[in-house]
Amino acid sequence: MQIHGATHVHGPQGLSGPHSTRSAQGASAPRPQTVDQLDISAEASAASQAAEVRTDLVANLKSQIASGAYETPEKLDAALNRLLDQIG
Repeated sequence: MQIHGATHVHGPQGLSGPHSTRSAQGASAPRPQTVDQLDISAEASAASQAAEVRTDLVANLKSQIASGAYETPEKLDAALNRLLDQIG
């Protein structure tokens, strides 16, 4: 929805948006395909390979999460308190 001042309100628009481009024949012009891309620097790649992973700890946490035992009211309260401390 677009709001232009107090008196001009447009309703919902189609997925193509309110201002689509059209060719001379009136048909929609084809849009080029976009591709998501992720570039990782050499420094970041080296840092991720150098870090030690405690596979026993990771496996323990995964099993707790899968069983539903990881999130407890005490952990949620602690996380909430830390968040409130950070935001003031």
